[in-house]
Amino acid sequence: MLLVAAAGAYSFSPRTVPPLEPRQIPVNNMLLNSVVTTQAGLLAAGELGHVLLSTDQGKTWADVQLPEARQALITRLVFDDEKIGVAIGHEGWIMRTNDGGKTWEESAFEKINGAPLMSAARLPSGDWLAVGAFGRVLKSDGERKEWHEARIDALADWHLNALAASADRKEWLLVGEAGAVLRSVDGGQNWSLLNSFYDGSFYGAVHLGPGSWLVYGMRGNVFRTTDHGESWSKVALPMPVSLYGHALTPEGQLVLVGQGGTVFVSDDQGKTLSLLTRVGRGSLTDIRVAKDGQWYLSGEQGFQSYTPSKPNQTTNKADQAGVSR
Repeated sequence: MLLVAAAGAYSFSPRTVPPLEPRQIPVNNMLLNSVVTTQAGLLAAGELGHVLLSTDQGKTWADVQLPEARQALITRLVFDDEKIGVAIGHEGWIMRTNDGGKTWEESAFEKINGAPLMSAARLPSGDWLAVGAFGRVLKSDGERKEWHEARIDALADWHLNALAASADRKEWLLVGEAGAVLRSVDGGQNWSLLNSFYDGSFYGAVHLGPGSWLVYGMRGNVFRTTDHGESWSKVALPMPVSLYGHALTPEGQLVLVGQGGTVFVSDDQGKTLSLLTRVGRGSLTDIRVAKDGQWYLSGEQGFQSYTPSKPNQTTNKADQAGVSR
C-alpha cells in the first residue's frame, strides 16, 4: 500500500521537462522560388506559403508569422528598397511589408479562380504593378493596400512572367508566354508589343546598359538587343536548359541560373555565356549577390549558398543550410 501511495505522489509531482529540440523545416527538400536581402536579413519564400527569415547569412532560419496561413505557393519577393516590398503568389495572393519582411499585411487573395501572379515592380510614379497568368495585370497605389485590374491594350491572354527596368527606371520590359516582349519608355505607364522573334516562353529580362537588354527563357533560348529591342540576336548557350533567374555582380558580371542547378556567367555584357558550375541537381529559380560576394540561391532544393572562386582559386564551395523555428 505504501508503494502505491508513493507511486501516486510521484506521478503528480512537478517535474522539469527538457526543452524540445528546434523543429526542422526541410529547406533542402522544399521549393523556394525567391530569395532577397533586406534590412531584416535574408528572406526566402515559396512552397505552402512559407516566408523564411535568416539573420545569420542562411545558417539558421525561422518561419515568419503571416496574417493568414494560405498555404498557396509564393512565386516572388520584390523589394523597392531594404524595407518596402511585396510577396506575390498563386490565388492572386499579395502581401506587403514595410520593415524588410519581419511582418506582413495581406492586400489580396482570391479563394476561387485566382490566377497566379508571377512578377511585380514599383514604377517611378510610386504605383505598383503586378502581372501573372492569363494576361493578369494588377495595379496599386504606393501604399499597396488595394489592387485593381489594369489593362495593357497590346496583350492577349499570355502568361506574363517578368518585369524589368533600366537603370534610370524609364525604360521597362515585360516578358512572357509565346515570345511576348512588351516595352515601355515612360516608366511603365504605356506599353507596346515588340515584333516577334521567338515563339517560346521568356522567364526573365535584364538591362545591361543604354539600349541593351537580354531576355531568357525556355530550352536555353537567350536573346540580346543593343537598340532598345528593335532587333535581337540569339546568344549561344552551352546546353539547352531553361533559365529562370539572374543577377549582376558589383563587378558587372552577369549570372544566369536555371534547370538542373546550372549557373552560367557572362563577362562581356551578355555577348557570350559559359557554364560556371552546377549547384545541386534541382532547378534554380533565383539568385542574389550579397555585399560580401556570397551568392544566395533558391530553387527546387531550397536555399543554397555558393562562394564563387577568386582568381587564384581552383575550387568552388557550395553549402546547403538547415532551417529551424
